[in-house]
Amino acid sequence: MKKQEQSFPSADGTHQVAWTLWEPDGPARGVVQLVHGVAEYVERYDAFARFLTEHGFAVAGDDHLGHGRTAGNEPELGWFAEKDGWKIIVEDEKRLRDILRAKYPGAPMVLFGHSMGSFMARTYLMRWPDDFTCCVLSGTGHQSAVVCRFGKLLAGLEIRRHGSQYRSALLQKIAFGSYLKRIDDPVGPNDWICTKASVVRQYDADPKCGFTATAGLMYDMMDGLSIIGDSAGMEKMSKALPVLFIAGEEDPVGAYGKGVGHVANMFRRAGMADVTVKLYPAMRHEVLNERDKETVWRDVLDWIVEKI
Repeated sequence: MKKQEQSFPSADGTHQVAWTLWEPDGPARGVVQLVHGVAEYVERYDAFARFLTEHGFAVAGDDHLGHGRTAGNEPELGWFAEKDGWKIIVEDEKRLRDILRAKYPGAPMVLFGHSMGSFMARTYLMRWPDDFTCCVLSGTGHQSAVVCRFGKLLAGLEIRRHGSQYRSALLQKIAFGSYLKRIDDPVGPNDWICTKASVVRQYDADPKCGFTATAGLMYDMMDGLSIIGDSAGMEKMSKALPVLFIAGEEDPVGAYGKGVGHVANMFRRAGMADVTVKLYPAMRHEVLNERDKETVWRDVLDWIVEKI
């Protein structure tokens, strides 16, 4: 296995987007493009990426604007752009996809998005429906149009008062404050991400994880949730694209499985012919890092191999 760190120019015209490539020792049987979630970065997927390379896949993923190695400085941590942030970060995924297509011509392309990355992936599928062979959506969820409008309104007010790089405790509480309600005696505010305490404590200790997002990012994410909740937009997705949903039954982002099922049914109503949902009992948000993560890894691998 070979691992490389590279960069490409962001669609914002200013930043360089840092990305990582994991390559198998032999020819790649396919390419998996990882799209990470909010307040984390792609290096957290290293163990999963290495597992996939052991089975012949090339794996790549970038650190989005305001995240990981791409974040230029402290004020930009958790911030996409002054305007059109959602559009820009999704276009960055298109740029990475085209780099990978040029490097691996003819290889099956797999899109894997987790949490906010699943929202980005769903946006991508609407804009460029024919770019991938199949797609895995991990820890996804759904927000109603009313909630999205309220979230954008509130974030917009915070931006007008304090600027787009302001870190709003109010927005953070509204977005994530309810996620501990089904956890008895939580140790910290991020216990909802995983039942494995060591994973959560490592996340807590990492300055590149779990930070309070800026008002600009919260506005952009509400914008993204509005886009992917639009039934007319979903009609643009490729009807033949196989999609796998994976989530923990104790994941508040997916409303403990109900939200995941709702999104899967939205896909089916949009005419998607191959939609599979896999929910894992006693797992929370990061199923790739849970106690029985090897089972999840194998399920994902087996599904990808079947679809390509």
